[in-house]
Formats: sequence, structure tokens, C-alpha cells
Amino acid sequence: MRRRLPAAAAALGIVLALLAAAPALAAGYRYWSFWDGAGGRWSYATQGPSTARPADGSVQGFRFAVSKDAAAEAATPRTEADFEAVCGGTAPAEGRKRIAVVIDFGVPQDAPEGDAPPQDTPRTACAQVPPAATAAEALAAVAKPLRYNSAALLCAVSGYPKQGCGEQIADTPSSAPAAAPSASASASASGGASGDGGGPSLGLLAGIATIAALAVAGVLRSRRRAR
Repeated sequence: MRRRLPAAAAALGIVLALLAAAPALAAGYRYWSFWDGAGGRWSYATQGPSTARPADGSVQGFRFAVSKDAAAEAATPRTEADFEAVCGGTAPAEGRKRIAVVIDFGVPQDAPEGDAPPQDTPRTACAQVPPAATAAEALAAVAKPLRYNSAALLCAVSGYPKQGCGEQIADTPSSAPAAAPSASASASASGGASGDGGGPSLGLLAGIATIAALAVAGVLRSRRRAR
């Protein structure tokens, strides 16, 4: 019995240590996120810009950053969501709607290697588009060229970045979902449902199960020797 207790305690300690370390092994992603603005504040969009049809007087934000693929952890545009500040000087036009567009190219440390944000501060523009226009069409009206990938994920705004699209940035220090940003960057670009989950990956759980099985086998061998 004395031999079995240390082995079981060691196995339990290993499992708990691996579970505790799981969030630290998570990854972030470099991508354009999409935001709805109201009352000076930003909220992570629940639709992608290709499906969202903002009303006249709306504020839409786009932020490029290395972020977790989750509303609570993604980087927001670095300016207030203020329609009047952006579109106050643009007169209404019949048969058109005005959408305030905020484009935040992010900070240099989030840029892909060999690239840099085209400007340090967020860019704003008032898009005048047809009443049925989507947020993506409003963005295209003021920030060409845009680049999308084959999954309709927004990859570049005004040509930035020059290459890459939603690539994984491994070993970030805090928890992040296991799915690539094609999920919430779809709330960023294409319109899919947002991914979730900051827990251990399947590979990590399989590793924990293997270690636990080995520990149990060691306990059984100790029991046989004790007999």
C-alpha cells in the first residue's frame, strides 16, 4: 500500500500540472476583426461584413491585430465609435445611406514580417452606399483594394497586409480557442459563427490520458511486486 500511494499521487500531480498548463499552450491569430459601434463603444460583430446590412447612421469598425479568436479577447479599434465625428460633415443623399467606417491597421509589432501598418492611427471615412449595401460593400467603397481568401475571409484592407491571411501565432501566453479565426474572423470577414473554447486541445487530452494510463500500469506493477 505504501508503494502504491506515491505512484498514484505522482500520476495525479502530472495530470493536474498538464491541465493547468493547457491555456499557456494556446495560440492567437493575426487577422482583421469586425466590430459594430454604438454610443462611442465597440461590440464584436455577430455577423460578418458580407452578410451584415447596417442601417443609415451605423458605425462599422475593422481592426488588424494578433488576437484571440473570441469577443472578450480580440483587440478593438483604437478610437471611439462616433458617427457624427466621421459622417457629420457628409450631407445625406436621397437613395443612399451613410455608414461611418473605422479602419485600424494596428501596431507595428502585430504586422507580418517585412510589412508595416500604413499609418499609426485609425483611418475613418464616411461611406455613402445604396440602402441594401452590406458592411463589406461600405468598406470597399472607402478602402480599396481589399483581399479575400477562398473561404471569403477578409485578408487585407487598402492592401494591408501584403500577404498572409489569419495565420496562427503559436505559444501566446493566455488561453485561446483551438479553432482558426475563420470562425470569428467570419464575424470578421465572411459571416460564419464564432468559435469558442479555451480548454485543452484533443492532442493534449490524449497525452494526459496516456500519462495517466502509464501511471496506473506502474501502480499495478507495484502491487504485483508487493504480493
